[in-house]
Amino acid sequence: MDFTAIFGDYTAIAPMIILIVSALILPGVHLLGKRHTATWAVALVMAAVSTVINVLMLTDSFTGSALGMVTYDAYSGLMILLFQIVLLLAVMVSNASVETTRFNVGAYYALMTAAATGMMFVAGSKDLMMIFVGVELTSISSYALVSMKRNDARSAEAAVKYVIVGGMSTALTLYGISMLYGLTGTTEIAAIAQTAQVQGISLMFGIAMVAMIAGYGFKIAAVPFHMWAPDVYEGASTPVSLFLATGSKKMGLSVFFQIFLVMFVAGTACSKIAGPEIQYLFAIIASITMTVGNIVAIAQNNIKRMLAYSSIAQAGYILIVMAVMSEYALSAGMFHMFTHVFMKGGAFLVVGALICVGIGEKISDYRGLGKRSPFAAAAMMLFLFSLAGIPPLAGFTSKFFLFSSTMGVGTEAGVSADAQWIWLAFIAILNSAISLYYYARVVKAMYVDRGEKTEKVKIPAAFAVAIAICIAGVIVLGVYPQLIFDFCETAAHTLLFP
Repeated sequence: MDFTAIFGDYTAIAPMIILIVSALILPGVHLLGKRHTATWAVALVMAAVSTVINVLMLTDSFTGSALGMVTYDAYSGLMILLFQIVLLLAVMVSNASVETTRFNVGAYYALMTAAATGMMFVAGSKDLMMIFVGVELTSISSYALVSMKRNDARSAEAAVKYVIVGGMSTALTLYGISMLYGLTGTTEIAAIAQTAQVQGISLMFGIAMVAMIAGYGFKIAAVPFHMWAPDVYEGASTPVSLFLATGSKKMGLSVFFQIFLVMFVAGTACSKIAGPEIQYLFAIIASITMTVGNIVAIAQNNIKRMLAYSSIAQAGYILIVMAVMSEYALSAGMFHMFTHVFMKGGAFLVVGALICVGIGEKISDYRGLGKRSPFAAAAMMLFLFSLAGIPPLAGFTSKFFLFSSTMGVGTEAGVSADAQWIWLAFIAILNSAISLYYYARVVKAMYVDRGEKTEKVKIPAAFAVAIAICIAGVIVLGVYPQLIFDFCETAAHTLLFP
């Protein structure tokens, strides 16, 4: 298909154009239709159309296109697909969620669509300022989404914390970008990398890097910048928690790949720009993040807070990519990001579905769920075991790829990657074993403990369909990873060696 003939000069942002139009018309649809279902249907259809266009561009041997600071290629197309899947899952269940019934749905869907659009622009950006604009579009929309439960004090508290932490993140990021611009005279990532290769890393360059790592570390909730995540996930409505845990975090990780991997790896010898110090810095951050996330999750009694700390640990696993800095590690990290969408997204969907039928958010509220709602209990068990890395589920396969990258698997010429990171794999495997304990607590509550209530519950149809999609993703990607991993390999090579 000739996409250039259809979209002309705007081919690079064709998937985003659909969502921009959607965000602009959704408030009007709500005012004219005055029905939640009509607004929901338009939001879902527009998100689906954007996804179909992107899938066709990805699978039709489309060579790519550029528009200003935005480029569409194998990497950006795959990351855009990830964000589109997240948006579809969140929108699909929003109309059925009891937590969104009091929302201004026109504003709600417009904000969620705008946030997803920001993520997509980040994925296609090769310039620090464009990345900053995309991140802030997502962040500002997310602040409003978290605060929309106006009668819930937890939502207001979460929104305030989110705004404060987000402001700190923005300040640190801008400080780092301004320093890099002052040192190199450009905000284009590839040009900054070339300048650094010629001039070497100065003290000011190092400070700028640290400021940006800290700034974007808030976005992925890496330790010690993680304290906002549990409060926000608990206070927000479940569809928003799903959206943030599976989408916003992946945007932050994509930023890490696009900035730091391109600066230190792409087309150059890593050791010439930055010695092993930067790799060890990321290895330490990854180790602490996964360990703190898993250990603190053990003490949680609220299922949303437990899943929040689990997400922190998962971010630590993916940060292994930043320590190893190889093409294979990036491929494995991207694949784990896709499996995480289905695992963690599915778990949040089950939580949201159970809230709709009057079951609370405490783990103790899940006692006897295996008899009250066999489908929801089985789905939750499947998602939790996948998150823990139990074979043959997707979580095991993606962790296997990711952890094996620390042993020098897939090392490419010109990229420093060997078996020196085996200790990091050992820490990750140990943390996976720790995580099984608190996941098993939930399974025990559902299948072993007796609950006070025994009557059957039926979850809403929209949630059931979304959960079934996530179940399919967890199983299929576990037994047939090449369905996505081949695309991940192509995307990784495109990003690192354009």
